[in-house]
Amino acid sequence: MNESDLRKFLEAVQRGKVPIEEAVARLRHLPFEDLGFAKIDHHRALRQGFPEVIFARGKTPRQVAEIVRGMLRAGASSNILITRADAKTFAAVKSLVRPAKNLQFHELSGAIVIERSRTVHGKGLILVITAGTSDIPVGEESLVTARAMGNRVEAIYDVGVAGLHRLLDHRKKLAEARVIVCVAGMEGALPSVVAGMVAAPVIAVPTSVGYGASFGGVAALLGMMNSCASNVSVVNIDNGFGAGCVASVINRC
Repeated sequence: MNESDLRKFLEAVQRGKVPIEEAVARLRHLPFEDLGFAKIDHHRALRQGFPEVIFARGKTPRQVAEIVRGMLRAGASSNILITRADAKTFAAVKSLVRPAKNLQFHELSGAIVIERSRTVHGKGLILVITAGTSDIPVGEESLVTARAMGNRVEAIYDVGVAGLHRLLDHRKKLAEARVIVCVAGMEGALPSVVAGMVAAPVIAVPTSVGYGASFGGVAALLGMMNSCASNVSVVNIDNGFGAGCVASVINRC
């Protein structure tokens, strides 16, 4: 339940369209609903502007489906996002969503979106850039997250520093962006280059893509944290969701 939902609900109670007992029953699930294995934070959209996101890895398909069922039952109008899901989880969730066109599974990133709103809250463009094709799964997670949270999002893939002319071909789009998410593995050099070209904040996402001495993304992480560009901020390795979420918060301000 976000602020808009709460206002509509209270107005309906005030006008007598929602009986008091029904109102009490619905409010009983605020701030959370206890399923035993999970506590659904129905209050989060009201506090933070977007509902709790379901991290599917480590949960069974049935557990994810039950959490989704609870969120749908609560009747909020916001999109529902599930991250790091697989085909079995998607199949379990698919049976709960009607019409089916409101459900999207992004296989590269494992993100599932249940679309319940197309309202754009963001003030400008969020641009997601990846250094290589191998970084696209993490980039897609950022893109899907930011879009589900109500932003206009575009992507530019495979424009790393090994062929800098590919990036320079997109200078106009870089200048248009209000926030940039820059995803790179290997040595993680791309965010510094991008940040030096723009006035917008650049959220750097190190990925675990690389050979042995990349240490599973640690080399890229340290390179980004030591960036000489002052408008770079860094999230954790492979954390496309975190980058998309922070970009969304910045774009709402």
